[in-house]
Amino acid sequence: MFFTLAVVQDAAAQGGLGLIGAGLAIGLTVIGAGIGIGQIGAQMAAGIARQPEATGNIQTASIILAALIEGAALFGLGLAFLKF
Repeated sequence: MFFTLAVVQDAAAQGGLGLIGAGLAIGLTVIGAGIGIGQIGAQMAAGIARQPEATGNIQTASIILAALIEGAALFGLGLAFLKF
């Protein structure tokens, strides 16, 4: 997210070339969130396979973590859109 802020601030200062940086920041934010949520899903499936009786607890924790990651990604995207 800090990388996103730095690139977007450069976008405002450099004009057209800065917009390319802002686009990169947006893309990297989305890729990072996708990787994070993918890791949560993979580990959730592995945890449920090992302990099927803990399915409810594992799913609840996974949903909360995915929501936190998605919230951070949306915050980064919002800042990127506001700055350029």
